[in-house]
Amino acid sequence: MEERPCTILAIESSCDETAAAVVQNGRKVLSNVISSQIALHTLYGGVVPEIASRKHVEKINPVIMEALSQANMRLEDMDAIAVTYGPGLVGALLVGVAAAKAIAFAAQKPLIGVNHIEGHVAANFIAHPELEPPFICLIVSGGHTHLVEMKDYGEYEILGRTRDDAAGESFDKVARAIGLGYPGGPKIDKLAPEGVANIPFPRAKVEGAPYDFSFSGLKSAVLNYINHEEMLGHEIRRADIAASFQDAVVSVLVSHALEAVHDRGYHSLVMAGGVASNKGLRSAMSAACEKQGIKLYYPDPILCTDNAAMIGSAAYYEFMKGRVSGYDLNAVPGLKIGQR
Repeated sequence: MEERPCTILAIESSCDETAAAVVQNGRKVLSNVISSQIALHTLYGGVVPEIASRKHVEKINPVIMEALSQANMRLEDMDAIAVTYGPGLVGALLVGVAAAKAIAFAAQKPLIGVNHIEGHVAANFIAHPELEPPFICLIVSGGHTHLVEMKDYGEYEILGRTRDDAAGESFDKVARAIGLGYPGGPKIDKLAPEGVANIPFPRAKVEGAPYDFSFSGLKSAVLNYINHEEMLGHEIRRADIAASFQDAVVSVLVSHALEAVHDRGYHSLVMAGGVASNKGLRSAMSAACEKQGIKLYYPDPILCTDNAAMIGSAAYYEFMKGRVSGYDLNAVPGLKIGQR
C-alpha cells in the first residue's frame, strides 16, 4: 500500500511578495500563488518596508485561500503549516509568521519555521527531483551572496559570503545610477546584450578568503566612471556600462563557485536565489561548467524569485527530521543560513 504523501501549506512574506503554496513530499507543487508588489515599490525606487508590511496584511489571507483552492484541498488536508521566519524585513516577516501561527493553532497542525535562504536552495529539489545533497551551492539574491556546501538536508557549511553588498543589491544600485530604475537586476540583464563589456571594472578578491565576495568597490568604480565621463562631457554609454558591470559580477561568481567545486571534490554545482535567473550568469556559468565537465543545476525563474513553493520544499525536510516550531516562533530578520 502506497504511503500517503506529506502535504504542507507554506507561507512566504519576507520582502515584497506575498506568497502561499501547497507542496507534497518536498518536490511536488500543487499550487504556488504569488502576489507581487513590484509595481508599487517601483514608484519609490526600491522596497519601502512599511508599505510592504501593510500590503502583506491586505493580501495574506486571499493568497492563502487561493493556494488551497488551486490545490483543491482544505486546511484539514494539510500535515503541517510552514512559514518563512527570517531573514528579511521584520514587519513583513511578522505578517506571515502571525498568519501561520494562527492557522496552525486553529487547525491543530504542526508549525514549521523555515529559513528563507535555505528555501532558495530547496527550490532546486522542485526543479530537479533527482537532485540530492551533498553539493556546492551558489546563492545569489538581492540581500545575500553565499557559497555553501550542503552536506545533508538542513545542514550547511558556509564557504564564502559577501563582505559588503550582495550581488543583487549592487545590480539595483548600478541600475539606479545609470537611470534604469527598480528592479535593477532584470533591467541590467536586458540592456547588457546591447552593449560591449569594454570598460575594465575591478574584480575583487578578498585576501585570505578565496571564496568571499566584495561588490562595493565595483559599485564605486561604476559611479566614478560615470562621474568622470560626465565631467569630460562624454555621452554615457549605458549599454556598455551595463555589459561591463554584469561581466565583472558574473566572472567573480563563476570563478569562485568553480574553485569551490574543484577544491571540495564535487562534479556538480547548484545555483539559487533571484540573481540565479540572470541570463548573463546562467550563460557564463553553463559554458564554464560544460567546459570543465561539471553538472549545473538551477531552478526556473519563477522559483528563483521569492515564492512559497521553495519554503514548502525546505519545510518538508525539516519536518522529516522532527524539527517543528512552537507558538513562540518569532521573526528573525538577521537569520543566518544553517542557524536554528
